[in-house]
Amino acid sequence: MGTTPALLCVNPAFFLTLKPQPPSQRTALLSTKPLTSVFRFYSSPSFYSLQRCRFCHITPVAASVKENLGVVQKTLSEFTSLNNWVVRDYYRLVRDVNAFEPRIQNLPDEQLTAKTAEFKRRLRRGETLADIQAEAFAVVREAARRKLGMRHFDVQIIGGAVLHDGSIAEMKTGEGKTLVSTLAAYLNALTGEGVHVVTVNDYLAQRDAEWMGRVHRFLGLSVGLIQRGMTAKERRSNYQCDITYTNNSELGFDYLRDNLAANSEELVMRWPKPFHFAIVDEVDSVLIDEGRNPLLISGEASEDAARYPVAAKVAELLVRDIHYKVELKDNSVELTEEGIALAEMALETDDLWDENDPWARFVMNALKAKEFYRQDVQYIVRNGKALIINELTGRVEEKRRWSDGIHQAVEAKEGLKIQADSIVVAQITYQSLFKLYPKLSGMTGTAKTEEKEFLKMFQMPVIEVPTNLPNIRIDLPIQAFATARGKWEYVRQEVEYMFRLGRPVLVGTTSVENSEYLSHLLKQRRIPHNVLNARPKYAAREAEIVAQAGRKYAITISTNMAGRGTDIILGGNPKMLAKEIIEDSLLSFLTREAPDFEVDDKAISQKVLSKIKVGSSSLALLAKAALMAKYVGKSEGKNWTYQKAKSMISESVEMSQSKDLEELQRLIDEQSEMYPLGPTIALTYLSVLKDCEVHCFNEGSEVKKLGGLHVIGTSLHESRRIDNQLRGRAGRQGDPGSTRFMVSLQDEMFQKFNFDTEWAVKLISKITDDEDTPIEGDVILKQLLALQINAEKYFFGIRKSLVEFDEVLEVQRKHVYDLRQLILTGDNESCSQHILQYMQAVVDEIVFGNVDPLKHPRHWSLDKLLKEFITIGGKLLHGSFSGISEEALLKSLAQPHELTIDINNFYFPNLPKPPNSFRGIRKKSSSLKRWLAICSDDLTKEGRYKANINLLRKYLGDFLIASYLDVVQESGYDDVYVREIERAVLVKTLDCFWRDHLVNMNRLSSAVNVRSFGHRNPLEEYKIDGCRFFISMLSATRRLTVETLLLYWSSPMESQELFTS
Repeated sequence: MGTTPALLCVNPAFFLTLKPQPPSQRTALLSTKPLTSVFRFYSSPSFYSLQRCRFCHITPVAASVKENLGVVQKTLSEFTSLNNWVVRDYYRLVRDVNAFEPRIQNLPDEQLTAKTAEFKRRLRRGETLADIQAEAFAVVREAARRKLGMRHFDVQIIGGAVLHDGSIAEMKTGEGKTLVSTLAAYLNALTGEGVHVVTVNDYLAQRDAEWMGRVHRFLGLSVGLIQRGMTAKERRSNYQCDITYTNNSELGFDYLRDNLAANSEELVMRWPKPFHFAIVDEVDSVLIDEGRNPLLISGEASEDAARYPVAAKVAELLVRDIHYKVELKDNSVELTEEGIALAEMALETDDLWDENDPWARFVMNALKAKEFYRQDVQYIVRNGKALIINELTGRVEEKRRWSDGIHQAVEAKEGLKIQADSIVVAQITYQSLFKLYPKLSGMTGTAKTEEKEFLKMFQMPVIEVPTNLPNIRIDLPIQAFATARGKWEYVRQEVEYMFRLGRPVLVGTTSVENSEYLSHLLKQRRIPHNVLNARPKYAAREAEIVAQAGRKYAITISTNMAGRGTDIILGGNPKMLAKEIIEDSLLSFLTREAPDFEVDDKAISQKVLSKIKVGSSSLALLAKAALMAKYVGKSEGKNWTYQKAKSMISESVEMSQSKDLEELQRLIDEQSEMYPLGPTIALTYLSVLKDCEVHCFNEGSEVKKLGGLHVIGTSLHESRRIDNQLRGRAGRQGDPGSTRFMVSLQDEMFQKFNFDTEWAVKLISKITDDEDTPIEGDVILKQLLALQINAEKYFFGIRKSLVEFDEVLEVQRKHVYDLRQLILTGDNESCSQHILQYMQAVVDEIVFGNVDPLKHPRHWSLDKLLKEFITIGGKLLHGSFSGISEEALLKSLAQPHELTIDINNFYFPNLPKPPNSFRGIRKKSSSLKRWLAICSDDLTKEGRYKANINLLRKYLGDFLIASYLDVVQESGYDDVYVREIERAVLVKTLDCFWRDHLVNMNRLSSAVNVRSFGHRNPLEEYKIDGCRFFISMLSATRRLTVETLLLYWSSPMESQELFTS
């Protein structure tokens, strides 16, 4: 067979999209890989044809007409789009910013920094952010030019304006989203209410805080950073900054932990208003991809741990499609009659669903672990633990565990130690979390396909920001294979062909398993490459691998979006490479400790990369720094860990970016007797960086001539947006590049959505004996696109349902958390008022449960009412009311007209008189307010005896409250201690019932789905029952709070155990 480049076998229309190129560049762009044959499908209204071709010929006239028509249609579409008109409107702001620029450029550093104070004064005088926006943007642009050496392009000014307006800025990869965020962050931080810049991981948060933080600090704003492992004190300090960089999970967990805090000293966020404005980086990943997984804080419940290994053994006995059915689309299993019988026999039980001996949940979880949770796909096993792999980023999430017993089932399947079951203590979804911001914005490279969802869920439009340079990336047609074997063989061939040309290649895979399978194929062909997945030996070198991925001959195999947030620069990233040279030269002198992770053999991936030529001046500085590091490491006896040594180098690199050469040299001279290692490393880094920049520029030029980065996708995802993210790795900032997706009809997505692939397999079999031959063309593209759109609709439906269900819990959560913060941060008087309100509410519930305003008091359940009232008060009320009979209460209630009502000292003639505790203006005022509230509320139904009921509420409420105030006063404790006890009981009781309520709501959300079989709307059923549960929870909270306080103060020693339990 010949070796015709695959691109020559694509749809002829593809050639019509290519602009004329120089001969050498055109050859490079058309070089993809040798291919024996490709089956082409074409479709039109008049015919359907299948053609086996090597070269497809089109007349020049037809090609010219088709090309010009395509350009006209595309231009007309862009001109008439709503996005185009929105962007044109933003150009008015760009003109204003550009008009300010000359004057701002002439300001010295001191006056430029003073602009921040000026803006704050103008805002205090009544101007709005819109009034100062253009000038503030011009100030940030100039500050970035001076401190970072980067000036915001006009399109980046548009991006900043989009963020400030609370929209999503869609900016292609490499267009400088990180720099854009400084504009909106600075402007909104001027109000002093705090701005959160939210990234997807700790690394990006730290990088952006250090990098972009230079601009904000130069302008006089404080910059905070939240990282995993920080203490509460550190977090509190960083949240108080004007601009705080954090990642989405840390932000969510800090919010949940603050709402579990026992006192106000444990709070870390800016209460009572912790949220003001947020800029969410990779907003589609945070709000859509991770939106299905709620953030959970769990407590442990250790019972039933022994059942998981037994259930795992039973699951091994059961056979798919015989004993149970599997639904891949929603990850559900259903036992058949045969399966139930076999499981019950194996477990020696008569009923899997027996409440006293429940096995069904454990067996179902064991089957789910068997079918849906695969090692090296959903999780990896490390140090005796099953660690979750984030399927979107490819990273290990050590702190995360699956809920509802799934994680324990996975541990049992792998024979690991079973960790305790978890019960939900606090939970929130990312959608609900970010809805708490009065103003929210986001940025990403791919959001337009999900604009309807963003509008519906968050009222955030997606604005496509134009690229600074035109995108010339070539997206080659999708190739479909009948078998996975054929797909992987063609991927290997394409990678090998590109490697022979010298083009860098990025291969995106969906799992650790697939990335290592392809790595094995390439090793057999002795093709050097890098692997980037969740395994520690690869993940530890993520930044280094991504930095090298654009170099000549670099082959990188990566799980989905590993390395996202870091651009792949053609020729290599000079800053990362310079830092790597510094580390290789100095780490061995600074520490004797080996890295705390397994390091893969780097030689195989680096032996073909061109060696960076370091100049003589850089070599001299490296030698000097090495000698100094050797002395510091040995002579001074400093025993640094590997991580501390790396951190020291990172701090020195940061120093080199924040200080100029003269400052660094001055520091070296000043500390010459103390061995100034930090400034010396900084100076060395700057010298090495210049050498790396020259090398990377020259190598980048060579790579561009070869065609740029080539991206290969090895399967389609459930959303076109995820595929576009992978495509976006190529062709950044106007660079050349190409992409190719290869899919197999055996891929998981086809199976998950029951896509009929038999027709394609049979068709290929009829045409050729080789099932591994790819097919491509319009028909295939339309089929695959239709499948993706159906998948997007399906998962949008799931997310929409989750949001609708969570909105019910969202209202309840807000009520509970607001109440909790009011208790923690309120003064002593407000806390006391809460207690008194609770007591009156408890009395009201007892009264309403036993009376009827339409019936005479003789028909009321007065005996039951008295017993409930005495039970609430315990010893405190027993002495006063134990001798009161139902007849005495009835006699008093039957003659209300004979009563003389004294609001501050009201009682029924035949009943005990309340203690005289309403002394002083404040307490008398409180009593009067309660009486007015009783008279004006609508809790009591209209009826002849409504007045009798209100008087009874007043009397019993006064008696309970007065007795409480009396016993507290007799205890002899000061007010501060009393309020501490009240606050602690309030919070502890609320937390206890809220935790139980979350468990009940989670169970309810699963249970209501069954009601759809009875033609009832599950969501409406969830709302009704959820509301009923919540009302009951609040009622139980009030009652237990009152009972606990009355018991504590009536006999503190006896109730001490109850209080601390």
